[in-house]
Amino acid sequence: MNDQATPAARALRLITKRYPHALGAVLGGSAARGRATPTSDLDVAVLLPDSDISRREVIRHDGRLAELFLHTLADVPAAFERDRTNRRGTVLFIYDQGVSLMDPHGHVSRTQGQARALLAAGPPALTPTEWERGRYVLTCFMDDLIDIRPADRYEQLSLADFTLREAAHLLTAYHHAWTGIGKWLPRRLLSADPALGRALLEGHRTVAEHRNPALLAAAAEQVLNLLGGPLREGYAQHGWA
Repeated sequence: MNDQATPAARALRLITKRYPHALGAVLGGSAARGRATPTSDLDVAVLLPDSDISRREVIRHDGRLAELFLHTLADVPAAFERDRTNRRGTVLFIYDQGVSLMDPHGHVSRTQGQARALLAAGPPALTPTEWERGRYVLTCFMDDLIDIRPADRYEQLSLADFTLREAAHLLTAYHHAWTGIGKWLPRRLLSADPALGRALLEGHRTVAEHRNPALLAAAAEQVLNLLGGPLREGYAQHGWA
């Protein structure tokens, strides 16, 4: 079935049919923000009674993929803590920015309040060891990116990707901001630091389009300078063999 129903109507139909015992549901992602494309999937968070099992499912409904984040009420705090620890906040953002589809007992409203409080507090800070390792890893990627020959195209593109990802990880952490992967990496990066984030993204594009790593390397070095500069000799990783 593939009709002209809204994403919210489709999602609600899915929940009532597949999870009639659900205690509440929220539609998140691009569909909730009015940015869905004809092939966008449905991101739906579902609250279940404690007699059920928390899980993640991907199904096809009405001709569209649906990614379902299912949690029992008792498991919500642990799920939110995992989301906070990985610093991406995927499920937290669904509850924060999503559209409530059903909430007969007020569980969704309370869970949204918890998610918003955690998001407002920000992700956990990196430890000194994590900061030092991040500086060293980004320095290595940056140095290799500068050193690689433009003719070694596959290596150059791979290094550009890793340089951008590590720089984004450190820059968002520096601003005590949430990070992301995939399409969420540039969104979170620009939100955390519009100027330097754009410099990193433009530098990455310049490598892809013109084989020139100079802009990306310069932006990565700006990130490193915020954290004490590039780290090469003198780095030590204890407990590694």
